[in-house]
Amino acid sequence: MNFIDEINKNTGFISLVFSLVVTVATVVTAWLNARLVSETRRMREAQTEPHIQVTYKVRDELINLLDVAIRNIGLGPAYDISFELRSDTVSEKVNNLVASLEKLNCFSKGLVYLGPDQEFSSYWTNLTEGHETKLTTRVHVVCRYRNAIGVRYEMPCVLDLSELKGIRRIGEPPLLKISKQIESIAKNVDHFASGFKRLKVDGYSQVDRDGERAAWELERAELLHPQTHSDDSTL
Repeated sequence: MNFIDEINKNTGFISLVFSLVVTVATVVTAWLNARLVSETRRMREAQTEPHIQVTYKVRDELINLLDVAIRNIGLGPAYDISFELRSDTVSEKVNNLVASLEKLNCFSKGLVYLGPDQEFSSYWTNLTEGHETKLTTRVHVVCRYRNAIGVRYEMPCVLDLSELKGIRRIGEPPLLKISKQIESIAKNVDHFASGFKRLKVDGYSQVDRDGERAAWELERAELLHPQTHSDDSTL
């Protein structure tokens, strides 16, 4: 009874403590829900966010030939893409490299659209042409674009040709080798189909086969019984 009496006397205090616990739980729940909503919003934005990357690629045909490639590696489409080019060093050779990029309409006038995983590429330069300073060139490219809901992005990229110093290639790329073999097969088939080349066919009749078999049997008999054939020749 004393315990119940104590509870009855402190009902107000207990109610206050319980209210505080409920309030704290409500605040924590609201904070967790806000975090969840924020994370969900970020995930949704990441799923629709474009990401433009400008880089160079070594061609399969020759290791000294370079392509420049603009690729959307994001999960969302990119619109109204524009580029700004500049280099660390100023020289005639470097200026020529930058000028060769500016001649491409994609860099001078921009691109209207690049979908997810879509790539735009073009031949850029031959590393064996010109001075060796090509391999010290760093071209900075600033990409500006927007996503589907109009959010603007600015992405800096660097084309650093010094990364290519000392590279080597052993053998021939498998895909290039396969394409050459297929091209050779197609060319040979075309020659046969057009009559430019003719197949060499050796035809044998049954008489030819019988004659060859008789000669083979005679030779075999001579090898197995050389004395008999020697006596026959003496008589």
